[in-house]
Amino acid sequence: MRLLRDSWQVVLENRRAYLTINVLYYGLVLAGMAVSFARPEVQQELLTVVGQAFSTTGEMASVLTAYQSGDIWSASVLTFGVNLILGSFLVLTLPSLIVPFSGLVMGAYRAILWGLLLAPQGVLALPMIPHSLTLVLEGQGYILALLGAYTVGKGLFWPRAYGAQGHLQGYLAGLRRCARLYVLVMVVLAVAAVYEALEVILIVARMG
Repeated sequence: MRLLRDSWQVVLENRRAYLTINVLYYGLVLAGMAVSFARPEVQQELLTVVGQAFSTTGEMASVLTAYQSGDIWSASVLTFGVNLILGSFLVLTLPSLIVPFSGLVMGAYRAILWGLLLAPQGVLALPMIPHSLTLVLEGQGYILALLGAYTVGKGLFWPRAYGAQGHLQGYLAGLRRCARLYVLVMVVLAVAAVYEALEVILIVARMG
C-alpha cells in the first residue's frame, strides 16, 4: 500500500501535467478515429499489418496462441508483459531517459495509431463496444508511463521544481519519481490485461 501511495503522490505532485497528458492522449485517439472514418482504407491497411504480426509466423505468435487456446491466465500474463516491457518501458520510458521528453512524442504517435486502427467501424464496429474499456485502461497505463517520462525531463531542465541543486541531481530526482510511478503503471496494465484477455477470448468463443 505504501508503494501505491508513493506512486499516487507523484501523480498529485504533477497533477496539471497528468491531466494535460490525459486530454492530449485520448484526444489524439479520437482524432485518429475521425481520420479513419473519413479514410476507411487506412484502417484496412493497418489491420493487415497487425494481422501479419499476430499470425502463426509473426513476432506476436505466442500471444495469438494463448488467446486461441482460451487460456485466460496465459493470455493475461503475456499481454501484461508485452504492454509493460515493450509498450511502456522500451517505447515510452527508455527513450526519455536518453533524449528528454522523446517518449511523449512516441506516446502521441501511438495514440493516433490506435485511433486509426481501432475506429469502431466495419468488422470492428461491434467488438469495439467492449474493447473500448481496454483502450481506456491500457491507455491509462501508458499515460502514467508518459507522466514518468515527463518527470525525468522536468527534473533535468527545471531541477528547482524538485528542490534539487543542479541538473544531474534534478535528473536523478525525476528518475526516482518515474520509478515510483511504475507501481501504478504495473497495477493498471495488469487490470487492463486481465480484462482484455477475458473480453477477447469470450468474443472469439461467441464468434466460433
